[in-house]
Amino acid sequence: MTDRPDPRVHVVWAPEMLSYDFGHGHPMTSERLDLTIRLAESLGVLDGARLVGAEPASDELLLTVHDADYVAAVRAASERGTPDPARGLGTDDDPVFPHMHEAAARVASGSVDAALAVWRGEVEHAVNVAGGLHHAMPGAASGFCVYNDAAIAIHALLDAGARRVAYVDVDAHHGDGVQAVFWDDPRVLTVSLHETGRHLFPGTGFSNETGGPRAEGSAVNIALPSGTGDTGWLRAIDAVVPAVLRAFEPDVLVTQHGCDAHALDPLTDLRVSVDGLRLAAERLHGLAHELAGGRWVALGGGGYAVLDVVPRVWTHLVAIAAHRPVDPATPVPESWRTFVRDRYGRSGPATMSDGTTPAVRAWSAGYDPGDDLDRAVRATRAAAFPSLGLDPELD
Repeated sequence: MTDRPDPRVHVVWAPEMLSYDFGHGHPMTSERLDLTIRLAESLGVLDGARLVGAEPASDELLLTVHDADYVAAVRAASERGTPDPARGLGTDDDPVFPHMHEAAARVASGSVDAALAVWRGEVEHAVNVAGGLHHAMPGAASGFCVYNDAAIAIHALLDAGARRVAYVDVDAHHGDGVQAVFWDDPRVLTVSLHETGRHLFPGTGFSNETGGPRAEGSAVNIALPSGTGDTGWLRAIDAVVPAVLRAFEPDVLVTQHGCDAHALDPLTDLRVSVDGLRLAAERLHGLAHELAGGRWVALGGGGYAVLDVVPRVWTHLVAIAAHRPVDPATPVPESWRTFVRDRYGRSGPATMSDGTTPAVRAWSAGYDPGDDLDRAVRATRAAAFPSLGLDPELD
């Protein structure tokens, strides 16, 4: 790796990235990406960024994570419209669409290229808002995800020489696919902060899920009570994420920034604001600099409040990665709001903030046994910390 990376952020983007789209009425619309890039451009966030498209990943690359039979089934679904419900293809969550294989493989390739650009020292940070498809399993599509670009990118980093890769997932849904791929691999730490699986898909991600027999402590899960808002959400991050990352000492930090924890999201029951999500991205950015020499790969993920939430949250993410942070009080450019009015018949948000200033109540301030959030956090610390050499009561 070179000692002096190009300061520009690597942003995976080309119009072809919009082809990953399950069709009209499906929550995983590519309009989320289009609106994000338009907003980032209108705010000047992409000025000086290195915008890089992607070609579909080769089968060789996909097979580092996915089963050969599954890749063949995706190709059949893509080319002939052949459903395979046993492999999650042709379901309500993952309906078959033309060129599905190429679209999903392009997302995977984009995340791999981003990760390797960071690892080679070409840039400090890289972002693929089309990525973060964290539910895809080695042998099945799941939860709007066909190929698991995050897991493929992490595998590529390991193949390139990274000794330890940390993955932090703040999507409202458990990052089950990435956890499954690296369940028994001590080189990868997976950390997922999500709404409890008792009430939300995929029904996993409990505190006692801590890794396989050869990698105990390599999976860390914070299952949040439904209804958790900014204060509890940020408190949970503070109580777990910095400590486990510092104990693990990663060479690279890969993060997934699904923004469906927002209060307006139609599929979840968390109550986080744009401002809280922005603060989490800032915190993870800081930890990448503190612990991984600045090597940070940030991915998108879920988020289904298409107009009001996703473009602002991911524009903040790209801006933070570009070292061009946007003041939350910044007005949303009128050109973008006009585009939204013309296309969707209503105005988008007026500023880059929800008008809140999230309070951060540090874990060190004390544990409340009567609080559901505190009990969930304590369960995670008790389950995961000892295997990482941490004291659940003190660290």
